[in-house]
Amino acid sequence: MAEALGLLPMRPDHVLVDGNQRLPILTPQTTIVKGDRRSLSIAAASIVAKVMRDWYMTAMHNRWPLYNFARNKGYGTQEHRDALAAYGICPIHRRSFAPVARAAS
Repeated sequence: MAEALGLLPMRPDHVLVDGNQRLPILTPQTTIVKGDRRSLSIAAASIVAKVMRDWYMTAMHNRWPLYNFARNKGYGTQEHRDALAAYGICPIHRRSFAPVARAAS
């Protein structure tokens, strides 16, 4: 999140963070636990992020069809875990996700 903020063309006056972890940034910020339920701005950002992630995962399906990203969007479904076991990981797999970390070792 801090990296994404650094890529913005202008610096925001204030940042709302969904959760209780402050970002390592100088910009003033407010953490809001369950922010997507308590802040319309966070809720809207969550929707935009999910739509963009789903679009990206559908596009990645064309590059790595064995994982069926178009259907499972990379979530830890049984189908996805089976693909990890059968084919290992691909470059877009998030190594911090436990099933991916296990498949990588």
